[in-house]
Amino acid sequence: MNKDFILQRICIFSGKEIDPNSEEQVINILRDKFNIHLPQRRTLDESLSSSGSGHEIVNLILRYRTES
Repeated sequence: MNKDFILQRICIFSGKEIDPNSEEQVINILRDKFNIHLPQRRTLDESLSSSGSGHEIVNLILRYRTES
């Protein structure tokens, strides 16, 4: 999957355009729309990885953030 396609899917899930590289936007959309509360870790990527949420948006955000 390319980065643009991943971003498109993230925006479809969230119902609005978000910047997956913005920690604040990611945390807010996960909490407010999906009721997903991330565990406290050193980085957002670590929090996403250890969230335990099976929701596809978490995987998409993580994939987007780690693609070069």
